Amino acid sequence: MKYQAFNPFLPSWEYIPDGEPHIFGNRVYLYGSHDKFNGNSFCKNDYVCWSAPVDDLSDWKYEGVIWSKKQDPRKKGNMYAPDVCRSPDGKFYLYYAFAPGITRKSWSIRVAVADSPVGPFRYHGEVDLYPWIKEYLPFDPAVYVEDGRVWLYYGSGMFFPVLGISKRNIKGGAVIELDPRDMKTPIRSPKLTVTSNKSSKLAEHAFFEASSVRKIKDKYYFIYSSRLGHELCYATSDKPDGDWKYGGTIVSNGDIGLKNHKNVLSASNHMGNIHGSLLEINNTCFIFYHRHTNRACFSRQACAEEIQIEKDGSIQQVEMTSCGLNGKPLEGRGTYEARIACNLYSRNGVHFYRNIIKKKKGIYPYFTQTGTDRESDPDQYIANFCNGTTAGFKYFDLKGIDRISVTVKGNARGRFVVRIKEDDKPVCIIPVFATECLENFCGEWKGGNIVAALYFTYEGKGKCDFYAFTFG
Repeated sequence: MKYQAFNPFLPSWEYIPDGEPHIFGNRVYLYGSHDKFNGNSFCKNDYVCWSAPVDDLSDWKYEGVIWSKKQDPRKKGNMYAPDVCRSPDGKFYLYYAFAPGITRKSWSIRVAVADSPVGPFRYHGEVDLYPWIKEYLPFDPAVYVEDGRVWLYYGSGMFFPVLGISKRNIKGGAVIELDPRDMKTPIRSPKLTVTSNKSSKLAEHAFFEASSVRKIKDKYYFIYSSRLGHELCYATSDKPDGDWKYGGTIVSNGDIGLKNHKNVLSASNHMGNIHGSLLEINNTCFIFYHRHTNRACFSRQACAEEIQIEKDGSIQQVEMTSCGLNGKPLEGRGTYEARIACNLYSRNGVHFYRNIIKKKKGIYPYFTQTGTDRESDPDQYIANFCNGTTAGFKYFDLKGIDRISVTVKGNARGRFVVRIKEDDKPVCIIPVFATECLENFCGEWKGGNIVAALYFTYEGKGKCDFYAFTFG
């Protein structure tokens, strides 16, 4: 690769959640929703696309706006969680949920078409899912094409009694086959993929939203967000329309389910909703997902982790890391931005971000940037680093280093304690006397020549903003 790859893997000013990656030709294309930094609702911006060569996942290119809400006949509203496929006729179709509103017919999945994976797209029409809306809400579309046949996946565990959509009637995720001649006309009734019924044997792992389907080797994988909200689960089948067998959790944006993080109280990171998919690139499989920033669930960023698919088709849950698509630990030299932290929590734990903004900072740290939503001048950092705050970074090849320095500003008098394991003995202590100007503070490294994680914990008075750390 030209460079090292980090999580989040796009520039720090970019907020792409609900990632659906696809390979067309020799490039990986990432489609997703488009959040606005410091926005007050989900998916406020127009759809954009990023792409990278299949042999260099560090080299992402901005492809520009591929579909604007003004191009839809409704002209305004928010566009949610899209997916793109190449049809049997060679064209590219963009499926998206647009502007859910106060009537049942306002919930719809719409389609745009183009001759290229990055457009220009033109409006193509709407998938008529209204006859089944009481059972399967037209939301979070995903599409899969194979051997001239087209399947659309969608659904939600949400229910709206005011619209006549009741908790009793909602079934969960749906798959419906579309006519390949127009890519929008259902040719049979929808079929259940995974139930949203909490009283089923899936319990809290039952379906909530975020349908996605991939085929790897001879198995089909249905990826979805469970009722717990913070995890992507999967089910497998021998055919694209089921029957689906539950497999487990692939990733949680709070690392819940891993050894030291059994529940929300012990989560390693601020959590919120999640959406993503699998992709096999050069015989290596990755799970794409998103993290939350800025004390809310409305400024989400794309991340990815390498996964292992066992011979029996099962997938073990993976942890969030800072190196993501890099394929190996990061180098123990140079400067790294604090924004690539994969774990972030206060002495009182973390927040679960829901559909509200956490206006009070309290003692909780968070990722943020200065200014407004933009497409240049990245300066993301960790704000509100108080006594007991920890930022974790995984993983580094820490051979041959003798010191670590941190770049901070604020009003803090104390020290940064660096560990290679949570609650382990310190391997570096960095005295800090932060002011309102960015300054560097240094400590001696005593951790030896190892490959390990780094956990930076602040101990002291006041608080600071954590921008970067440097190996020396």
